[in-house]
Amino acid sequence: MGSACRPRDAARGPGAVPVGNVRCVPISIEPPADAEAPQRNPKAPAPGERTTSHFEGCRGCGDVPGSLRVRSWVGDDGVSVISRFDVLSEHQGAPGLLHGGMLMTAFDDALGTAYTQVTRSAVTARLETDFRRPVPVGATVWLHSRVDARQGRKIYVSGEARLHALDGEVVGTARALFLKVGVEHFLRHGRPEDLEALGASREVIEAARGAG
Repeated sequence: MGSACRPRDAARGPGAVPVGNVRCVPISIEPPADAEAPQRNPKAPAPGERTTSHFEGCRGCGDVPGSLRVRSWVGDDGVSVISRFDVLSEHQGAPGLLHGGMLMTAFDDALGTAYTQVTRSAVTARLETDFRRPVPVGATVWLHSRVDARQGRKIYVSGEARLHALDGEVVGTARALFLKVGVEHFLRHGRPEDLEALGASREVIEAARGAG
């Protein structure tokens, strides 16, 4: 889903692409040759169990107005996730069809749930989605996401979305790179009132932001 650009990427060089008035090297979503096979987090839910939502206000898996209300279960191998959501009228883009951004949101949520089978918390660094066919309102979309590899903080995940069933017609595919982060990432960048509602004190939030 586009490129991520950091100051050290801005130099002109092989592979650089323009992003506004800056030249930037896209973050690769291809696992390197020395990447490791994923190892299941022993604290993750067991195969077949339902996963919890990332956050009750999440527009992917939270139970709030406008959310996709994605529901996910751990796959039999322990490092993959099966997810589903129902396409409602509020999810439209073109008349009677799912908005493409909503499918990307579903992938971000499902692939982000898959990485929790390997590590506790991470953030999306890059998400690339291919759209195969339109999805009508009233359909159920099933997603199968799996952790492919890991290297240090980097977690490589891929998935596919199918219409009506896990063996239905493919409507989209996605690959993503997630970066492992600690709780301080959310304390520094999240809205204070939301963090406080989850139990973080104002002192802890301010300390994290001062350290950043």
